[in-house]
Amino acid sequence: MTTPNVQRLSETVCAAGQLDPAAMAWAAANGFKSVINNRPDFEHGPDQPTSASIAEAAQAAGLQYAFLPVAGGYQSPEEIAKFAELLDTLPRPILAFCRSGARVGKLFQAASALKAQ
Repeated sequence: MTTPNVQRLSETVCAAGQLDPAAMAWAAANGFKSVINNRPDFEHGPDQPTSASIAEAAQAAGLQYAFLPVAGGYQSPEEIAKFAELLDTLPRPILAFCRSGARVGKLFQAASALKAQ
């Protein structure tokens, strides 16, 4: 497993590109308490790890895990609200991921704006 490229979005939320099941032990060892997967299963083919395989590894590593698959080009108001809810309820620090990390960044900005209203 290569070390994930993690981008800090806030004091307690980070974004990463695609993570695999082995990355869950790394996340736990690096202090994360929760993982959010924002990438739909099989978004770009069968080689992508499934949410189920990542969830199993997250549980084995002692992490909370949430699957909120969203499209890369558009996040609905409902998806943004659900992401905000996950940020409010999951144990922190949180590591969220998608294909590149950009989708997570957009969701985080939109969820932060929603909270500021």
